[in-house]
Amino acid sequence: MVEIRNIGINVPIPKESCNDPLCPFHGKISIRGRLLEGIVLKNRAERTIVVRREYLHYIPKYKRYEKRRKNISAHCPPCISVKEGDKVTIAECRPISKTVSFVVIEKKEGK
Repeated sequence: MVEIRNIGINVPIPKESCNDPLCPFHGKISIRGRLLEGIVLKNRAERTIVVRREYLHYIPKYKRYEKRRKNISAHCPPCISVKEGDKVTIAECRPISKTVSFVVIEKKEGK
């Protein structure tokens, strides 16, 4: 039986368990910094997903907003199963690889 850790954020605990050391619930990785929401764009790599985050940026000269978007790579533990098009919450953690510094902590219901 794998022990479930309290990550300090009010999110539902996954029903499945895993042996991934990079899982915030069942492993040793700690959560710090920012919480972001986005839509899963790619799910092809093993345990890594690409999350697209869309936001508005204010341009003071024109007093208007412009749409911007950013792709963020995130680690997806096996206890949280996601597919392309799902809405997820990701949290910042220590750098896991060259491009991955976020981990999935919640899969939102509905799209």
